[in-house]
Amino acid sequence: MDIDKALTDTAFNNREYMMAHLPYEREMEFYQSIKMGNVEEAKRLFKPLGGDGFGKLSDDSLRNIKYHLIVTIAFITRYCIEGGMEMETAYNLSDIYILRIDRCVDENEVNAIHREIVDDYANRMRVIIKKGLYSKPILICLDYIYDKLHYKISLNDLAECTGLSAPYLSKLFHKEVGVTISQYISQKRIEAAENLLKYSDYSCIEIANYLCFNSESYFIQVFKSYTKMTPKEYREKFFRTRWGDKD
Repeated sequence: MDIDKALTDTAFNNREYMMAHLPYEREMEFYQSIKMGNVEEAKRLFKPLGGDGFGKLSDDSLRNIKYHLIVTIAFITRYCIEGGMEMETAYNLSDIYILRIDRCVDENEVNAIHREIVDDYANRMRVIIKKGLYSKPILICLDYIYDKLHYKISLNDLAECTGLSAPYLSKLFHKEVGVTISQYISQKRIEAAENLLKYSDYSCIEIANYLCFNSESYFIQVFKSYTKMTPKEYREKFFRTRWGDKD
């Protein structure tokens, strides 16, 4: 195939039918917003695939937007690596999403994954950037809490990990993170509970036990204080909604 001839023909057809690609500056601004963890800006700059400003990569419309999304993931992945995301994490995420895209059977599925990818990478980058604001002892605490959510976590455990006294660590944590250690642990456990209610079949009491709440009733009380819903109400509203299930 004569690439130069194809390039000339494509440029002619694009001018003839007034087709233009997205402005370079706007496209780079979009990727930069994800890199900086600016979730709201990424949402503002988000543009659905396959409309005005997107080239034609396949005669098949579904395959066309799949190709566009794979290109988008490639850019997002590299921008996030530049922004500080661990390389293996970034590429593994990319592989996971590309496999999901490959299994899509209609354009709505692809578009839903597109939005999910932007939100996921931007939120991950926001966490990474925020971590840059924390001292080493607090980072150790955050990692420990993340790994041990399903165990009892005490202030003394965290103090031992960091080599600091419990009273000093407690003050330092509140100063840097903005909440107490116990509040932060509760917040992270509720976030984990939300995911389990959305994507698993575990019962309320099983989730409460797994995340080390003292009782099911206490779990329900804390969950409602964070989400304004009971676990049952939350599951009824969100269970597998992002999987496209109808039941």
